[in-house]
Amino acid sequence: MIVDKIKKRELPEKNKKTKIDIPVGKWAKCDKCKEIIYKEILRENLNICPNCGHYFRMHINRRLKLVVDEGTYKKFDLNIETNNPLDIEDYPKKLKTLREKTGLEEAVACGTAKIKGEKVVICIMDSGFLMGSMGLVVGEKITYAIEQAIEQRLPLIIFSVSGGARMQEGIISLMQMAKTTAALTKLDEAGLLYISVLTDPTYGGVTASFASLGDIILAEPGAMIGFAGQRVIEQTIGESLPEGFQTAEFLLEHGFIDKIVERKELKDTLYNLIQFHKGGES
Repeated sequence: MIVDKIKKRELPEKNKKTKIDIPVGKWAKCDKCKEIIYKEILRENLNICPNCGHYFRMHINRRLKLVVDEGTYKKFDLNIETNNPLDIEDYPKKLKTLREKTGLEEAVACGTAKIKGEKVVICIMDSGFLMGSMGLVVGEKITYAIEQAIEQRLPLIIFSVSGGARMQEGIISLMQMAKTTAALTKLDEAGLLYISVLTDPTYGGVTASFASLGDIILAEPGAMIGFAGQRVIEQTIGESLPEGFQTAEFLLEHGFIDKIVERKELKDTLYNLIQFHKGGES
């Protein structure tokens, strides 16, 4: 057969000995411009693509380092476990794998910290843990953080990133919408400041509850924000949606958010908003 006569091309001897040393896990691809970026450069640039300005998502620890004073974060020690109300076989195994991979207990971390000397209660969600979905533990942690803000009379800041309610926990995950909303009503009655920061993406039950209830709503550039996805909405209403629909820029133009803030300016912006609020207290 002709195939049998085709010989594999032999490399020159000097090329055989050559080894291409490409470190594994040292590079990232930008979803927007498709450029390959050295991760260390990306890290130094606050997880922002140096070529096109696209915002990469951030781990909780990186976010804390970005916005709070070093050494001031104190996590709330809540001894609550994520259960499996629907008895989904793979759910506990998936949770265990994610905890090992991300170093996180759940999709949100809550505690107290200082921002340029101003003490706050802060919650930060992480997309790396089941896409930041809100289940029982996430809802309980955020509710507890709100209650602590009331008790200690501190400003509350929540960084949201989420695909919505956690389907593995069924209706229990949906109940967290009402629970967090009720807690925020008490925070508002106490006259305390709540700043909501929306990052990419913020969707579903999180958008429909605490993420949209801030006294001031900030967003990162290019963040996708909404309840359902654009394709689902178009199929439901039978119409095409405007270009850029659900981007932070579109929502700013239509009054859903108050300001788009770049990462390098975020800490100063939060501090200034806290100062403005303190100046307005009676």
